[in-house]
Amino acid sequence: MSERKVLDSFPAGHPRGSWPAEERAAVLREQGESATVVMDLRTDRFLVVSKAGAA
Repeated sequence: MSERKVLDSFPAGHPRGSWPAEERAAVLREQGESATVVMDLRTDRFLVVSKAGAA
């Protein structure tokens, strides 16, 4: 299993919820990065990460 690299993070308590993280992931995907958003319950943050198995 490949490790994911954290590319950015946003607080889960943001008034817009996960939208800032989703928007950042979309920008990274447009730039050719394989990015997705996951929730880190331990830190209560949305993480923008490289997709598993991405080069």
